[in-house]
Amino acid sequence: MIPFPNIDPVALQVGPLSIYWYGIAYIVGIGLGWWYLSHSADRLRSDWAREDVSDVVFFAALGGVLGGRIGYALFYNFSATFSDPLSIFAVWRGGMSFHGGVLGFVFALALFAGLRSRPFFAVTDFVTAGVPIGLFFGRIANFVNQELWGAPTSLPWGVLFTHPAAGGIARHPSQLYEAFLEGVVLFFLLRVVTMKGNFVGAVSATFLIAYGIIRISIEFVREPDQHIGYLAFGWVTIGQVLSVPMILAGIVIFGIASSKKAQRLG
Repeated sequence: MIPFPNIDPVALQVGPLSIYWYGIAYIVGIGLGWWYLSHSADRLRSDWAREDVSDVVFFAALGGVLGGRIGYALFYNFSATFSDPLSIFAVWRGGMSFHGGVLGFVFALALFAGLRSRPFFAVTDFVTAGVPIGLFFGRIANFVNQELWGAPTSLPWGVLFTHPAAGGIARHPSQLYEAFLEGVVLFFLLRVVTMKGNFVGAVSATFLIAYGIIRISIEFVREPDQHIGYLAFGWVTIGQVLSVPMILAGIVIFGIASSKKAQRLG
């Protein structure tokens, strides 16, 4: 087993102000995502000006964070949030729902597309290509925060988390699995799809399908939330249930977008 490095969640203390690694991870992820999209816009000679990239990243980040917090409150922590509604704004404590973030992300980009008179899927394709960067740093932050750890394991790379709730047993570092699959693998997959540029909607559809498959797979070695547990059959988790609509939506988008391309070519 590998002992957890016991990193302090607080990166820097300035008087009464605590700067958390969690917040730093979000800032770095958003910043690098903005840089990547700006670089892509220049390299591909697209019609995305630097100002447009900055604006759409702001919309996407705001929608993702708000949606993530609201989704966590509704999907994972409803009773606690109901008793303390203001806790929904305590982002530094952790507690983000990716699936809620997707809904907020989609809503924000739909608003941006409408305001700028851009095709919706052209906007989502462009921004989604940079999302894995934020996912990578977000999952690293989950690891540092000692949250969302994996199920018990006897494998040599099992991590002995120091958090009392971890039970003092070696567990799968599922946060790091997700950082690699959702961050690194998905990034390069979307890059390939972006470079091919088959049809509008391809990047968005690929992301939804690939992320859904990755998340469903990872849930088998990830400990479910203690206050929720398994939903059915002793293995179905809420993360898996919420990932199914993502995959179905991706398949529908892929089918519609590819058929429209075929009609245009015909």
